[in-house]
Amino acid sequence: MSPQHKEALALGREQGRVVRRYLEALEAHRPKRGRKRTPESIKKQLAALDQKLAAADPLNRLLLTQERMDLEAEVTAKEEALDPTELEDEFVQAAADYGRRKGISYAAWRGAGVPPTVLKQAGIRRGKGD
Repeated sequence: MSPQHKEALALGREQGRVVRRYLEALEAHRPKRGRKRTPESIKKQLAALDQKLAAADPLNRLLLTQERMDLEAEVTAKEEALDPTELEDEFVQAAADYGRRKGISYAAWRGAGVPPTVLKQAGIRRGKGD
């Protein structure tokens, strides 16, 4: 394998990582139906759950323990979630070349949740069939 080929492969892997991280951050921040759950509201739920645990019978204690673990995992995920705006600059630099190589259309980017303003910054325009 030539050095140019190895370099192209490394660039493709890096662009793929950048695009994946940005799309994952968009997904994590996509509005969901219903009341918004914040880390603070989940922590309030955990406090109420602790009171229930103290008085629970063994079977309910088991179910409440699982619920507590699920809520703790949700708090951690929300606190560690990446903000798409932090990843936007890297995405803008990588998206056009990555999309061209992979044959990704403007409509596909939009379907994945990428805002039109970000696509415009990346130089991705609507084309035929989009």
